[in-house]
Parts: sequence; structure tokens; C-alpha cells
Amino acid sequence: MKISVPAETAENETRVAIVPETVQRLARDGHAVAVGAGAGASAGFSDADYSDAGATIANDLADLFSGVNVVLKVNDPTAEEIAALPANAVVAGQFRALTNGELLGQLAGAGVTTVSMELIPRIARAQRLDVLSSQASLAGYKSVLIGANSIGRFFPLMMTAAGTIPPSNVLILGAGVAGLQAIATAKRLGAIVHAYDVRAAVREQVESLGGKFVELEEEENLETEGGYAKEQTDDAQQRQRAQLGEHVADADVVITTAQIPGKPAPLLVTADAVQKMRTGSVIVDLAGETGGNCELSEPGKTITAHGVEIHAPLNVPALMPAEASVLYSRNLAGLLELLVDDEGNLKVDFEDEVIAGATVTHGGSLVGQVANGA
Repeated sequence: MKISVPAETAENETRVAIVPETVQRLARDGHAVAVGAGAGASAGFSDADYSDAGATIANDLADLFSGVNVVLKVNDPTAEEIAALPANAVVAGQFRALTNGELLGQLAGAGVTTVSMELIPRIARAQRLDVLSSQASLAGYKSVLIGANSIGRFFPLMMTAAGTIPPSNVLILGAGVAGLQAIATAKRLGAIVHAYDVRAAVREQVESLGGKFVELEEEENLETEGGYAKEQTDDAQQRQRAQLGEHVADADVVITTAQIPGKPAPLLVTADAVQKMRTGSVIVDLAGETGGNCELSEPGKTITAHGVEIHAPLNVPALMPAEASVLYSRNLAGLLELLVDDEGNLKVDFEDEVIAGATVTHGGSLVGQVANGA
């Protein structure tokens, strides 16, 4: 089976879909791997690294996609790449399938099978393939470093000859994978950490990492069967924001991570709450790509409002390209194991709930979660 990896072209994208470590394993299993020239450079992997691992380096799309069975991407394929794809090939990547109908239409028109990695079901046997978790963990870690670097004070308790400096107070809003990693990182840096989530089940996880769980009054558990948070009613959201505002005002650093698949990010930090924060405080909004959890966030920018520095970085995992690429590559390696039969040939098995759950185009049509506008 031939597996091809184009260089990413999206702005500020530094990751690569497959790293030499994975190429070596694939080559050992008898697969041919072609990598676009320079594809791994931004992540610290040279063409020589790929060649040494057993890949061939392709200088143009014709060579890269000739006879290809599977194309692996980080982000959306370009129009040129889609036009060069052979019909019946499999294309896998993070395609934001629930909100990216135009791209899916183009991929369906090309006759390819599209696997959107963010739709991998959250079941035990698919944990190795869980791109959302692997990349969110990096984002949670990096968000704390952004906050610690931006605030003009110590994170830990500091005892000096001139007196004692109290630790910083960090508030994490959203205790999914990114939030839990942020809690663990902030605790390692010595901060006092509070965390909030609408899913009551995560309280034990927050406390196991040394965080203090923020419990609001009159709030129902809002966890879906897949472990995600679901939307609240308007009244519940207003009560939530009012109560959270009190905790936001007490924090030196607020890190927001709350997102709902296929929906705009929920508003958690209002402009009024920001105004009540102490001058010099910091907000790091990890939900910028879906609108942001802070009312004043400007996605992709760092601004100052009411004396508070507000970060809304995009594509945070790309700030750590080597590790992000290694983890993503391992996720894709897990997918490839499900796409190969006992003879090493490509097989798209819709009886497999993982493949069925994440596949969004096949045979010229939309399928799965996006087929009926879900």
C-alpha cells in the first residue's frame, strides 16, 4: 500500500502528518511511504531523516500521489491536491467536518473516502487514534506557559529575605483534556488552581490533580454520552456567567478551554467580568478558533482591555511542532492499522464503528455524521 504525506500549506501550520519514527514502522510492515519535499522541516524533521527511515521524497504532486492509496494530512487539502487525488483513495486529517461543508463537497466530488480525525469515537479501543486529546493536551500545557510568561508575578509561593510572596491564583474554565493538562501544569509551577466544568463527573479528576473544583448553584450535569459538554439553556448560561464572574475577578490568570463540537464556543467570561479583574491579570482563551470563551477575545490576537491582557491564540499545538507531530503521527498510525487487511491492502470496513464514525465521504457522497446535516 502506498501512503503519501504532502507538506502543509495553511498559514502558521508547523506540524507534519507523519514523522520519521512512524515511517520506519510503516516501511517495516511493507508499505511504501512518499513524503513531500520539506514537509517536516517546520517540525524539525529533514528530508534526510525521512529518507533514512525508508520514505521516498517527492518534489511534485504527480509523483507524490501517483498510485497512492492513503493521503495523510494535518489540515484541509488544497484545491490542487484534491484535483490530483486518485478516485477511491482515502484522505485522513483534521477537517472540521461538522462545519466544513464546502470542503466535504469537493472531496465527495473527487470520489475519495474522507476520514475526519476529530470525529473518531471516544471509545476505549480508539484511544490511540484520539487526535483531539493528543493535541488538546499540548494546548493545555502551552496555555499555562503563556499565562505564566505574561503575568508580572511569580506563580509559586516565594519566601525571601525581604518577605513572602503569595502564589498566583489560576482559574481553569473547562476541565476536558486541555483543562486537565492546564491544571496539572499550573500546579507544577506552584500556583493555587481552581477549575470549573459543567460536567460533574470531572470533579474527581480535577481534585486528583490538586485543583479545587468550582461548584455553582442550581446547575445540572451537562455531559453527553460521548463525554463532551452540551449546550445550556439561555437562562442557565446567564446564571453561570454571573456566578463565574465572581471567581474570575479573584484570579490572576484565567485559562478557558470550553468548546462544543460543531458549535460556537460558549461565552463564559463577560466583558463585565474582565472589567472586575485586577490590573495586570491575564486571560488565555483556547477557544479562539470557535469564537472564544471570553467576550472580549479577538481570535488570533493579544489585546489589553481594562488592564487585563487577553490572549486568543490559534492552532496552539503548532507552537510545539515536534511533539505535536509525533503524537498526531501516532494517532494516524493507529488509523492505518484499521485500514489495512491481513494481506496489507487497503480496506475501508464500515462494520468497524471507528471507521464508520469518522468517515464523512465515500463513493462520491457524504456519509456518516454529515450525511443528514448532523
